[in-house]
Amino acid sequence: MANNGHPPRRPRPGPWPPASDPAPAPAPLSWAKRTGFKGRVSGESNASNSGQIALPRPKEPGSNLDLEAGSRDNVATPLPPPPAAAAAAAVNGEPENRAGGGGGGAVPLPADQTARKSRDSDGGNKSAGSGPNGQVVRFDEPSRQRREEETVTLPQLEEDEEGFPSRQVHIKYELRDSPGLVPIVFYGFQHYLSIIGSLILIPLVLVPAMGGNYEDTSALVSTVLFVSGVTTLLHTLFGTRLPLIQGPSFVYLAPALAIINSPDFQGLNENNFKHIMKELQGAIIISSAFQAIMGYTGATSLLLRLINPVVVSPTIAAVGLSFFSYGFTQVGNCLEIGMMQMLLVIIFSLYLRKIRIFGHRIFLIYAVPLGLGVTWAIAFLLTESGVYNYKGCDINIPASNTLSAYCRKHLPRMKHCRTDTSHAIKSSPWFRLPYPLQWGTPVFSWKMAIVMCVVSIIATVDSVGTYHASSLLVASRPPTAGVLSRGIGMEGISSILAGLWGTGVGSTTLTENVHTIAVTKMGSRRAVELGAVILILLSFVGKVGGFIASIPDVMVAGLLCFMWAMLAALGLSNLRYSETGSSRNSIIVGLSLFFALSVPAYFQQYGLVPNANSSVPSYFQPYIVALHGPFRTGYKGIDFVLNTLLSFNMVIAFLVAAILDNTVPGSRQERGVYVWSEPEVARREASMTRDYELPFKVGKVFRWVKWHRKKLPNRCFLQLDLRILMRSACLVTNGLALQ
Repeated sequence: MANNGHPPRRPRPGPWPPASDPAPAPAPLSWAKRTGFKGRVSGESNASNSGQIALPRPKEPGSNLDLEAGSRDNVATPLPPPPAAAAAAAVNGEPENRAGGGGGGAVPLPADQTARKSRDSDGGNKSAGSGPNGQVVRFDEPSRQRREEETVTLPQLEEDEEGFPSRQVHIKYELRDSPGLVPIVFYGFQHYLSIIGSLILIPLVLVPAMGGNYEDTSALVSTVLFVSGVTTLLHTLFGTRLPLIQGPSFVYLAPALAIINSPDFQGLNENNFKHIMKELQGAIIISSAFQAIMGYTGATSLLLRLINPVVVSPTIAAVGLSFFSYGFTQVGNCLEIGMMQMLLVIIFSLYLRKIRIFGHRIFLIYAVPLGLGVTWAIAFLLTESGVYNYKGCDINIPASNTLSAYCRKHLPRMKHCRTDTSHAIKSSPWFRLPYPLQWGTPVFSWKMAIVMCVVSIIATVDSVGTYHASSLLVASRPPTAGVLSRGIGMEGISSILAGLWGTGVGSTTLTENVHTIAVTKMGSRRAVELGAVILILLSFVGKVGGFIASIPDVMVAGLLCFMWAMLAALGLSNLRYSETGSSRNSIIVGLSLFFALSVPAYFQQYGLVPNANSSVPSYFQPYIVALHGPFRTGYKGIDFVLNTLLSFNMVIAFLVAAILDNTVPGSRQERGVYVWSEPEVARREASMTRDYELPFKVGKVFRWVKWHRKKLPNRCFLQLDLRILMRSACLVTNGLALQ
């Protein structure tokens, strides 16, 4: 049969590719796969070799793409997300597995992002980018089981499809949650107890510096508790409505000490406390009115163009670092008690932070009150056992009247180490009602008012950072610029109340709120409001103020060391919204902090005579710069203002950071420009409206206020970028358009 004229049949081929070839060459890709063509009929362009759907390689950005404006060919379009350059965001070294929490009103995703999500859910490589505030932007959104993080961190943020940070799932109670009466009472009391150090420590520093006694300290503590409760209620009802405690801020402490040590009060012998308090009241009232006008006229929204994380971080950090001359100097008066106080707080807040008792991390939440209570108990036992008794020495006799050198040596130790030197509890009444003008009629001085007005701008910068960070923890969206201006205006009104009642400093949003919310996992507005009511009731009990006033000075100094260090750390934590690895940001923050320490040191040391005897303690020397500063124009008021302002660390840090951040070129993503919600988003989303709307239809009364009006177009107005400064014609055009 093989020879019938037919060609011989070839043998059947073996397996292909041959088994002997260990590394076969890959099949050439088709034209559709090489070019990324997406056919409408065939699925070849999107099909991988394994049969899964694969997303084509993203197109490289061309020269016509403006990375800063997010536009292509002069048409505003959202920037494409960058490709994955790193692993997903981690919390304390562990990858974060939260699902994105985009709110309502989300627009449908483009086709390419939909395909990317499909690929990721099928097991493909997940991608992550960086959002405008430095947050991690994920495209993998599979449903995952919610779990509570074992460690407490400041918010590590994600963004939803519209570019807004998503809600944090590890918060137990969010802004509008109401878990019930008993849990609200517990969490409200817990919230204030965890932040008690920021509420009570400033009066314990101010009153001795003003020449007051224990009764004055007790009365001032009760006044601070009352004003803090009232202003917190006002802010949660008519301010930003975020669960933020209002109280005496460390931002106002340095200017208050500068006014206390001004030349005008050096010759006072009697009623020092009340006289200086009236001067402080007048300065606080004027500066608070200035802050309220800034908020309710919409001027704060103009200031927001200058305030970014790179500006907020060194400014707030400089507030905490500026008191280094006071902290350990006071601890050294009784080293064993002061060091014990600091070490216990550090051990509770760091080493024992993960220990839970009845499901609560007691040591982390109550680190300050627990450390204070344990130290106070040990100091009491040492006092009662006679450790600080010295033969023939009486604590009630001043050291200047003591003839024995032995007693003169040990009297300071007895004064600072013993716990029975204060008579504040015995002298305090059971009932006290703080009332306005209780110290007398305020005295208004223009030079002190100018100093406080500048400081109120620094307080506004502090509050802006706190609003942004806390809203990302508890609210559905960040507030709008109008809500933020409304909050600044309410802070101004709150500080006016603080000036009328006489707390010695202004009332602002405490920076420690962010850490407290992250630690307690409680962001309920109702709990904070109920805690404010409890605080008001406690202010009526005079013995509470007397008990706080009897805390030994050494323990106060030990707590202040921890609180100021925490304040500096919270300030620097704002850098997480920017690109921390950017050399631009690192240089700006480094220069700001260095000059914030170096320039005030020059002013504080200028003209000082070494080893000269001074009636002012060494730890208050930085605040007497008005006596010897370099500015000597012949006008004492101008000299006081210039020398005092430029001796404040926070003012120098703000000036350096604001100028550099707004003039050095950098993209919005690199700078970490704060993203605030637009009014259209607030009107579209019901959840955001319920978060920030005023109660009792009060918003209708404020229709005339600037922050209710539509925002003007942003046409290079108040932009300090060098390229925009060169376009002066644009500023002239805007000026003519606004007239």
